[in-house]
Amino acid sequence: MRNLILRQSSASVKDTMKIKNSTLAILLALTITSIALPARAQTDMDKVSVSVARLLEQGHYSRQSLNADISKRLFERYLADLDPNRLFFIEPDVEEFRLKYESSLDQNILSGNLDPAREIFARYKERVEARAAKNLKLADKKYDFKSERTVALDRKESPWPKDAAEADQLWADRIEAELLEESLNEHATDAPPKVIARRQNQILRNVNDLDDEAIVAGFLSALARTYDPHTTYMSPSELESFRIEMEKSLEGVGAVLSSEDGYTKVREIVPGGPADLQGNLRVSDRIVAVAQGEKEFEDIVDMRLDKVVQKIRGKRGTIVRLQVIPANVVDASKREVIAIRRDKVELKDQKAKAELLDMKGQDGRNVKIGWVEVPSFYANSDEGVSTAGDVLSLINRLKKEDAEGLVIDLRRDGGGSLDEAIKLTGLFIPKGPVVLSKDSNGKVSVSNDPDPSLAYNGPIVVLMNRLSASASEIFAAALQDYGVAVIVGDERSFGKGTVQTMLDIGRFMPIFSLGAADAGALKLTINKYYRVRGGSTQLEGVRSDIIIPSLTDNPEIGEGALPNALPYDEVAPQRIETDPMMASMLPELQNRSAARVASDPEFSYILEDMTRLRQRIEENTVSLNLAKRKSERDADTARKEARISDRKERGPAFEVTAYELTLENVEKPELVQVAFDRDKKKGYDMEVEEAKDEEPKDPAPDAVRNEALRIAGDLIEVRAASKTASIQKDTPVVQ
Repeated sequence: MRNLILRQSSASVKDTMKIKNSTLAILLALTITSIALPARAQTDMDKVSVSVARLLEQGHYSRQSLNADISKRLFERYLADLDPNRLFFIEPDVEEFRLKYESSLDQNILSGNLDPAREIFARYKERVEARAAKNLKLADKKYDFKSERTVALDRKESPWPKDAAEADQLWADRIEAELLEESLNEHATDAPPKVIARRQNQILRNVNDLDDEAIVAGFLSALARTYDPHTTYMSPSELESFRIEMEKSLEGVGAVLSSEDGYTKVREIVPGGPADLQGNLRVSDRIVAVAQGEKEFEDIVDMRLDKVVQKIRGKRGTIVRLQVIPANVVDASKREVIAIRRDKVELKDQKAKAELLDMKGQDGRNVKIGWVEVPSFYANSDEGVSTAGDVLSLINRLKKEDAEGLVIDLRRDGGGSLDEAIKLTGLFIPKGPVVLSKDSNGKVSVSNDPDPSLAYNGPIVVLMNRLSASASEIFAAALQDYGVAVIVGDERSFGKGTVQTMLDIGRFMPIFSLGAADAGALKLTINKYYRVRGGSTQLEGVRSDIIIPSLTDNPEIGEGALPNALPYDEVAPQRIETDPMMASMLPELQNRSAARVASDPEFSYILEDMTRLRQRIEENTVSLNLAKRKSERDADTARKEARISDRKERGPAFEVTAYELTLENVEKPELVQVAFDRDKKKGYDMEVEEAKDEEPKDPAPDAVRNEALRIAGDLIEVRAASKTASIQKDTPVVQ
């Protein structure tokens, strides 16, 4: 039985649900055996391409035929995958291939002819080889860095260089910018010309390392992603590496990495993993060099991602040092060295956990609030663990400790098991529908909570951001629709409302002698999900009732930023009973929060950084002037030091007594008191941690967490007042 993947990250195959029999029947009914083989000689990968194409046509949610429209999108996607910054191909290359293949790639694939993909790649390889030779000479030139010119940071939307001369100038500027950046690097691995030379040679090695299987796999992956960003093809070798990685996914440093514009980018920090516990590595940091223990750093810019992963992985207990460009620095020459001890991430570190927080409320009295962190929606029947069961244990203890309200923290929760999302929702709502799903035939199914009992019916705040995806969005949407929780955080969540299944291609090729391991796999989108009010979580996500400013609230993060995302749509809403009190309380809660945010210095910092970050994205340039770059760096350093000084002068935002509550101590008579501000590593701010040779500095407070707590305090107070003033006519209504 295959698995459905309900998670933002494609690497989270362990947090899955079993595929429904009806959908499986559709997939098994695919008429792959009726495909007629062309007369021309084919490689195994050519044959695989036919099966991949038919599975996409007949199994993908959209049921879209492989036609001229797909062909055009594939042409653009394949070129973008090969040359994302439009620096190697020149306009004549692109127009030549456009005339030959843009409208016919579909027919070539369906006939098992992948020669167009090979031809395009051969030209790309030719351009890379010629460019590397020129760039090595450019790296040896002398520059005074007094130019007033600028270089575009992102050329994804720029036109292709019109000819070789324009490409030469673009690369001359780029190499000059890289040399300037390395000259400002406080943790340089070598002299700038040598660093750039290594990068160019690494690009060459990366291209030369690609065999026919890898070339075709890249092309088929581009094809799959023309259907939607979560559908992708994995070659036989990639599939094997994927399976090995899943088995060892809890070992290493605990970071999900991606490749972007030549950099290795941190896409996700695994909760409870070594990187998470160490605390300095953050989402969107770019890793530029890796060192084993105290050995010298090795530059990894433009290195293939699988090779980078191999260098970061290692034996448990060993040290790996990462040199990173922090996510939100203005000056890309600013580097941070982060040492992480490799380890195995124990499952207990990824389970739900909680804190009992005793704080002074707005009315002056002490109030106890339970803070429940849900890192993912997990289920392991063999070990008898599950998100819903673990959260229930934590909530029962929090109730014994007289917690008057709950905050459920779903920040960075990429999803997981749909069943667990439904069960967790059931702890807070009466029995009824939780989520709807629609298959490619338009059939809508309803998933219900069958249990009328409630584990908790007090004030609830759900904290999300744009990194909260999939199952976490289903849970938050249901609580919002039933009117039992206030959703706070970024403007909206990630917006992944689709489900994928993993298919071994070989099983759909009965007339060939290829086994599943020989043909690779297709991760295929087959369903969409909808909230009980009828709207999809796809693309739209879950909108917060109260928006708290944060640097993750960036339109560059989320489903809408991914190419070929499936559209938002709606189905018929369900009739549910909802408490009208929440809607009546929201204006007061929103006004109180807005007033605090407007007067809180930490949010003024966040808003300032958000503005600077957006300006940088809009300007999309970096200066080639050394004096200007130094001035920008000095201003950045001065701004950070001023903030640190201001925080010390202001002192703590408010006093909170915190008690740690884990699944290990949930039954113990006494809870352990901990420092409330000990875990600031999960805050998303522009503060760059100091290098190891600098004096330690106080971390920036997690302003978002602090405000979520204050909102919870408001909710407790306003809800109590509303109940006191309410009369018996406040009965549930049917929608």
